Amino acid sequence: MKRNNYSIIDFPKIIDPRGNLTVAESMQHVPFDVQRVYWTYDVPAGESRGGHAHKQCREVIIAVSGSFTVTLDNGSEKQSFHLNHPWQGLLVETGIWRTLDDFSSGAVCLVLASEPFDEEDYIREYNSYINYIQKKCSK
Repeated sequence: MKRNNYSIIDFPKIIDPRGNLTVAESMQHVPFDVQRVYWTYDVPAGESRGGHAHKQCREVIIAVSGSFTVTLDNGSEKQSFHLNHPWQGLLVETGIWRTLDDFSSGAVCLVLASEPFDEEDYIREYNSYINYIQKKCSK
């Protein structure tokens, strides 16, 4: 998978005996202006989240508590990342299919998104995604 489709971001980690602190600022640590923040939690054992791609929206996915696996798929290659550090995020560029699996008990997945919610931005069917990628590559 091309390196520019994703990257791991190490956010500043401020260690303090009273508890650690991590910060993420738009256009400094996150390479876009954050327009939406959402999180998933209480994911039942064996369930998956994600299962879509975005046409315009870029995202940073963070395991703020617990752990889970993110699998990225560009239509020809797949790569999986086990996220379990709250000071790291996975930057996912546009046009990449993602699934999130293997949630630990108590896991919280925080997502920083470059765009407000727009249903038209989502590709929710894998076959439609493959067609989208093929058309995009033929241009």
